[in-house]
Amino acid sequence: MRLWHEQLITKLPRQQLLGQHREIAALRGNGWGKKHATVDYVFSYSPYKLYQFHILVMDEMKRRGYQPNSVWYDKNYRGKSCTTYENLSAVERTYPIYPEHDERYLQECIENLFNKGILVN
Repeated sequence: MRLWHEQLITKLPRQQLLGQHREIAALRGNGWGKKHATVDYVFSYSPYKLYQFHILVMDEMKRRGYQPNSVWYDKNYRGKSCTTYENLSAVERTYPIYPEHDERYLQECIENLFNKGILVN
């Protein structure tokens, strides 16, 4: 499980884009706070940041003609089997959304994709 660098979202192939949506949905739901070496940093921030990141992914999905379930556009929604937030407080949008998504992380993601046979510019 990984969150791709946000600069790569528009360049991800279908499989990686849709996989990103599934992974974020899992993290927003019952996966929130569960240790995972690659994405533990997200738990250091408000879940609202993950929501902001999810919006980027879903907007790209829509741009490509996919129809992500609109319930995920609700900041408080956490999935069918998870209690919603009462009223998740908004946080200011930063760029990048996660400071860990720096130039080094971008290169790491590009290499990861390359090792899967995917070239991104």
